[in-house]
Amino acid sequence: MAGLSEAVVPSVADAAVPPPLWLLAELTYRCPLHCVFCYNPTQHARLQAEMSTAQWVDVMRQARALGAAQLGFSGGEPLLRDDLEELVQEARHLGFYTNLITSGVGLTEARARRLKDAGLDHVQLSFQDSTRELNDFLSHTKTFDLKQRVARLIKQHDWPMVLNCVLHRHNLPHVDKIIEMALALDAEFLELANTQYYGWAWTNRDHLMPTHAQLIEAEAVVQRYRAEFGTRCRILFVVPDYFEERPKACMNGWGSVFLAIAPDGVALPCHNARNLPGLQLPRVQDQSLADIWARSQAFNAYRGEAWMQAPCRDCDERHKDFGGCRCQAFQITGDAAQADPVCSKSPHHDKVVRLVRQAPAGREQPIIFRTDAASRALHPEN
Repeated sequence: MAGLSEAVVPSVADAAVPPPLWLLAELTYRCPLHCVFCYNPTQHARLQAEMSTAQWVDVMRQARALGAAQLGFSGGEPLLRDDLEELVQEARHLGFYTNLITSGVGLTEARARRLKDAGLDHVQLSFQDSTRELNDFLSHTKTFDLKQRVARLIKQHDWPMVLNCVLHRHNLPHVDKIIEMALALDAEFLELANTQYYGWAWTNRDHLMPTHAQLIEAEAVVQRYRAEFGTRCRILFVVPDYFEERPKACMNGWGSVFLAIAPDGVALPCHNARNLPGLQLPRVQDQSLADIWARSQAFNAYRGEAWMQAPCRDCDERHKDFGGCRCQAFQITGDAAQADPVCSKSPHHDKVVRLVRQAPAGREQPIIFRTDAASRALHPEN
């Protein structure tokens, strides 16, 4: 393993590549929850290596020198790392705006006080639903009451709080109650994120796929609450890919603003890039972050527009959506360089329509919870 490197600032030759603005530190894939829609790789049980404290500090120093300004600590569950406070303190020293993305499990009063003293700026707390029954079913744990206590603890320490709830066919009818819960907990922000079908969500897509009617009704509810409560709680409704005519600008463009580092040191242009074939994913133990960002094959594979095929390369909307999601293109068409099939201009758009239409038939198969045993069963060859 290479030793720790000095933070490297890009050379003038790299000036054409804007710096990353957001660093996501996926500290661990370990998690006490077993959510059916987790975006972590389904092979996580085979990916147990984790970087040391010193290696993470080195990554943060390099990322800050590159220009990254916001740092998210995620997982898995980042609170399972005993060195989290030390990493937060170093991030604060470097000038990052820090965000803890957590299930809440492990955030005790003592831990919260230490993280506050270390300089943590912001907490994003996940809920699975507004009801104990569905929250605990979807996470395969009894954590609803704990999450309520953690939400109050976050407010007691004067952190801005984002409540995050992943939406799907099981909880979309509860959107009004989820918003009411966020208001009752004095959340500054509520992120209602319609399921993105990667990782475990792709495995369970038939069980999670909503109807168009559910989505229309849920969005109307969101608009009503926005009109009534204004800025008291800012509600973000992340639209569902499979029901749109145009794709999202995934990551605001590949290798544009977002840089994720996996627990084992693999650098990723997006959360799910590990599953794309043909990418030579670099490791921070072997290359400087500046070199990875500006020159690595993986970060340049879909950067800009040179990689685009028809219809993207001739489309006047390519500067807005950057061709959409590469992982979605691969999962549905088998070719990561295809136009995102969510787009109605894609020759593969009919495959998205079929996925939605055929979802009810797939529910005969049992739902699969994110566990180490299930991970090994899905990937016995690894």
